[in-house]
Amino acid sequence: MTETVLRDAEIVLADEIVHGSVLIRDGVIADIAPGRGGVGEDLEGDYLLPGLVELHTDHLESHITPRPGTNWDPIPAVLAHDAQLAGAGVTTVLDAVRIGTMTGSADASLLAHAMTEAIAHVAAADIARAEHLIHLRCEVSAPGCAEEFERYGDVPGVRLASLMDHTPGQRQYADIEAFRRYMVGKGRIGADRFEAHVAQLQVIAEEHSLRNRRAVAGLATERGIPLAAHDDATLEHVEESTALGVRISEFPTTRLAAAAARERGQLVVMGAPNIVRGGSQSGNVAAAELLAAGLLDILSSDYVPASPLQAVFRVVAQGLIDLPSAVAFVSTNPAHAVGLDDRGRVAPGLRADLVRVRSYDGAPAGQHPAGVPVPLVRGVWRAGRRVA
Repeated sequence: MTETVLRDAEIVLADEIVHGSVLIRDGVIADIAPGRGGVGEDLEGDYLLPGLVELHTDHLESHITPRPGTNWDPIPAVLAHDAQLAGAGVTTVLDAVRIGTMTGSADASLLAHAMTEAIAHVAAADIARAEHLIHLRCEVSAPGCAEEFERYGDVPGVRLASLMDHTPGQRQYADIEAFRRYMVGKGRIGADRFEAHVAQLQVIAEEHSLRNRRAVAGLATERGIPLAAHDDATLEHVEESTALGVRISEFPTTRLAAAAARERGQLVVMGAPNIVRGGSQSGNVAAAELLAAGLLDILSSDYVPASPLQAVFRVVAQGLIDLPSAVAFVSTNPAHAVGLDDRGRVAPGLRADLVRVRSYDGAPAGQHPAGVPVPLVRGVWRAGRRVA
């Protein structure tokens, strides 16, 4: 039997903050005691939060393909990604693996295979800080999407599948100019080829999107994999996703879609960078607006690993919500969404996934918003083992 005591902490529980200590026994939270206590590791009054559960991060791709046309060794890439996540307080992550490509290039399929193989190896070898699972992001407008899903749907660790359609002219890219800025600005296509490229994508999507959306949803349901809809924008989108068995609405682009999703029992996920930046980079609905309307359940890092904790401390500093409720957006709620009910809260009997955070108020004026503290991660434990 192994025991660890973390004392003198502001412990963020489900509905309150208590000053006290946490006893960890064999990787599980055994007890929470109020007061300073006399033994154990002194957390010096820092916050003790449940470990973050990350449902949607595209960040692994940037480690495996750090520059266009440049691939990195997958296992070191996963470990570098893992270190960054742990440093941001994440103890469970569903790494996003994109399947389906609109270009017809074999490289996308090879990349997806390399990513899943590396994630599986790192998990089996127990050499990562966080626990790594898989989120299959299914680009339903791509011709071979459903066939690819059949190959990956039985991969160990797949805990979520999302139905995506990034065809310009609808959903995330209802504004064609936003799509132009992204594609041309990232150097993915020349300005002179943009219009023809858009027309080609729309023709391909018209032929394949609906078929693939239904096929992937059916396969996921058969295998017990939770389904998410991505970038729903209209009532019709939400009604379609509900009919397909979707439980999670990722990044709805309008307040109307978010409200419709919630009415139909879907959990609403928004990107934490949307909170930190003060709005959507694509001009879609602001996450803070959904929060104020009571239409937000989960925050994900999307493309900035440190953003969930930043978003939590920002909305609390702005008086939009209290700390326990904000922490639930990045721990309890995402864990529950994918059936990981053994974690996500600081409570006896749950896995000891914990994060020590200090609220830092000394950022220079002009370098950080006034009155918003910077969260400093000073310790991370997964299943009672210190990993950062």
